[in-house]
Amino acid sequence: MSELHTLPEHECALRFGPYCVHPRQRLVLEAGRPLRLGRRALDILLILLEQPGTVVSKQTLIARVWPTSVVEDGNLRVHMAALRKALGDGQAGQRYILTVAQRGYSFVAPLSFDAIAHAPHDAPHGRGHNLPLRRTRLIGRQPLIDCLMQRLPQQRFITLTGAGGIGKTSVALRVAELLIGHYRDGICLLDLAPLNAPAMILPNLATLLGLALRDAAPLAGIARSLQERQMLLVIDNCEHLLDDIALISETLLRSAPRLHILTTSREALRAEGEYVQRLEPLACPPATGDRAQAMTYPALQLLIERTRSRQETFELNDTELPLAIDICQRLEGIPLAIELVAAQIEPFSLPGLLLEMEDTFRLLARGRRGALPRHQTLRATLDWSHERLTRGEQIALRRLAVFRGSFNLASACAVVVDTHLPVGEVLGAVTQLAAKSLLNVEVGDEEVVYRLLDITRTYALEKLAAAGEVQASRERHAACCLARMEQAQDAWERLPTSQWIERYAPLREDIRAALDWSLGDQGVALLGIRLTVSAMPLWQELSLVTDHGLYARKALVLLEQSPSPCPRLGTRLHLALGSFSYHSRGATSQTLAAFANALTLAESVADLPDQLRAVSGHMAANLCDGDYRQALEKSQHFDRIGLHSDPAWALSAQRLRVLALHYTGNQTLAAHHAEQVIQRMAQNGQLNRFTPGFGVQYDQSVASLTVQARIQWLQGFPDRAWRTANQALELAVQIKHGTSICYTLALAGVVIAHYNGDTTSARALLERLQQQAQQHSVLLFQTWASHYARALGDAVEVSDLQALGLVQDILVTWGSATVDEPAVERARQGHAGWCAAEILRVRAEALLLLGEPSQAQAVEALLLEALDLARRQGALAWELRSAISLARLWISQGRRRPARKLLASVHGRFTEGFTTRDLVCVRELLDGLQDHLLG
Repeated sequence: MSELHTLPEHECALRFGPYCVHPRQRLVLEAGRPLRLGRRALDILLILLEQPGTVVSKQTLIARVWPTSVVEDGNLRVHMAALRKALGDGQAGQRYILTVAQRGYSFVAPLSFDAIAHAPHDAPHGRGHNLPLRRTRLIGRQPLIDCLMQRLPQQRFITLTGAGGIGKTSVALRVAELLIGHYRDGICLLDLAPLNAPAMILPNLATLLGLALRDAAPLAGIARSLQERQMLLVIDNCEHLLDDIALISETLLRSAPRLHILTTSREALRAEGEYVQRLEPLACPPATGDRAQAMTYPALQLLIERTRSRQETFELNDTELPLAIDICQRLEGIPLAIELVAAQIEPFSLPGLLLEMEDTFRLLARGRRGALPRHQTLRATLDWSHERLTRGEQIALRRLAVFRGSFNLASACAVVVDTHLPVGEVLGAVTQLAAKSLLNVEVGDEEVVYRLLDITRTYALEKLAAAGEVQASRERHAACCLARMEQAQDAWERLPTSQWIERYAPLREDIRAALDWSLGDQGVALLGIRLTVSAMPLWQELSLVTDHGLYARKALVLLEQSPSPCPRLGTRLHLALGSFSYHSRGATSQTLAAFANALTLAESVADLPDQLRAVSGHMAANLCDGDYRQALEKSQHFDRIGLHSDPAWALSAQRLRVLALHYTGNQTLAAHHAEQVIQRMAQNGQLNRFTPGFGVQYDQSVASLTVQARIQWLQGFPDRAWRTANQALELAVQIKHGTSICYTLALAGVVIAHYNGDTTSARALLERLQQQAQQHSVLLFQTWASHYARALGDAVEVSDLQALGLVQDILVTWGSATVDEPAVERARQGHAGWCAAEILRVRAEALLLLGEPSQAQAVEALLLEALDLARRQGALAWELRSAISLARLWISQGRRRPARKLLASVHGRFTEGFTTRDLVCVRELLDGLQDHLLG
């Protein structure tokens, strides 16, 4: 957005009502506290404030707010409505923004300038929470909110109870919003409405908290992880999972003394330490009394405010005041019921609306005697609202109930449209359902989405079942999810990662629901199989490896049961299983078999990209197993299948060739290709972080920097290697990809820090590796971290994970593993690759420690062999270590001059890293030899 045109050049603030606006900081304060607005809504407000009292045309606003996009007037209207609601425009008679018919909008409130005001530096910021933007202002709840804010720090555990539609969620979110910045470790909102099974609670909670989920004792693991956190946990919509939430809350509060929990439920959890705060309906004015007194009652205020949000010119005259009071009393002050009825005032007028309601509420008085009165009232209001809908609106409402989360207009059409209900009618129906408060509108910066309240969704699902449309609607929902994931696959190659995640990550619960149904007994198997394949980028981006593998395994069973299984689908499912098995169990026979099966299927249909994915996955498993020659052979497979014509695939193949060359021991050629890969990746402008040709996915910039750091260290550039490793880690953290963070820490960060003798950094990075591996349930890297921890002297249990050849080799280079004769033979035959020289050297050192004079010749031969091999591989770091060991042997034999000459020769080829452990050791040896020779 451009700078404000009419404001003074120096810093200033603008004041109206309870608000203070700092334009240059893009900050709006309400009574001194930040008001959270969406980016588009804030843009609109700032533009209107440039010309107060002047009509700004819709075309101007659209051009300024969306300068590079084509949007319709409807988009502007939605964001304008969100801005008005956030400001409370129209509440208590206060008007800020007026609509000028056929022209535009004008800011009309009295405005003052404060030329020397500055935004407070200590204002609580919006980080450290996942609270949604407030869409409407609360009316009549401020005393309760103030009370809860005072009580929560002392009470620690509060449950807001009350009938459906009473406003529990709104109050809880407002309390949490006002507490932003007051909890060191932030605020976390867990909405249980989309979850239909107790088993889903802890995985979702762990994901939100960024914690590990241990299969053996997940709740205990989360409790331990929260012990030191000071935070607020808001758990919304608990009524269908009462016992489970009670147990979780009790356990967490016992373990975490600075954790506070605020829950909402239609009834108390009956948990230990729970303080129950019941929400009562909004107070209604009495039938008798003057107008001024009646206007102080929140139920009437809400009715008027919500009516004005849809009908700007609405004014409640004295004649209609008793009718409005009667409506509030009939609705018993239930906020949702008032909102539903307020949405109907414009078409019916107040007298007509009251007549419409009477029959419904008279019937209500005779029925449903077993229900609580307020439940009866809300149910009656929903029935009444439903009866007022057109046939198309009724169909749309019940079919939209299959969505667990939010949805856009395109998704709504995909689920609702059929031969009897065309697209145009559905679009109108969704708009009307939102206008009638049966759908919530969530205004994002890039997209407007819709969502059903939990109570409305439950009601609509009853209607869906009664209409016999559950199966057909769930099938359309699964097909809609498939279309969105296919769209996501295409966008994966075009969109920046952050934008991709923002757009598609919210679909996770709907994808889960569609997969659970389509892969179940009542589902459509082929639809579920295709959805499993297309959803792979989502699980990959969110580092949900376990979900990825479980759905793939179930889908593969169904595919193999079909009469003619599709090879392409089979290939993708085997690739998913290979990745899951690799991260769960390492380079096992199951992992290798999955990638081998994927390759066979890909070759059967001549699918080159999938062949590359299968080969690269097999290669990753080979490297993990320490089978470096096999990995090199796999990398040469790319030359045979001909990928040079496609730059993206050629780059993929070259990056894998770097890995193979590095691990097989050709550091000179590996460095050459690594530099080319880095340059080509910087030049190609690829927005997506995953090169499309890999069976085991990590961010390719992170992976390239990781192997480059390893090569640099081996070539004798320890400082440069450390900087590159840090660069890889910073990038992985920046893009928030858990498995990529694990990968670079396990292969470069922890390893290079230890090589350099920086134990403090090694331990800090190891702790980070442990946390990330646990958080994302990546057993492979959890096991690597355990091996590293034990090598650093910690008393830890190490999982019995098969095929850990690479880790074993790393531990040899750390001096933390023994070397036997078979290992020496492996090195001599060329199978140990990058660490062969170190294996020979470590074996020589072990023989030297035996102290047998007869072994001296064998030790020297091994060290000379290691020295020669390191030179041929271009591994100056190993050459230095071999020179140190050989020099010490010669010094013990009195051969100081050749020892000094050898050390000086190798040391002289280093240009950096002189404070690292190995180079400090050489310097000390050289100084000692120099002193002895001079003496």
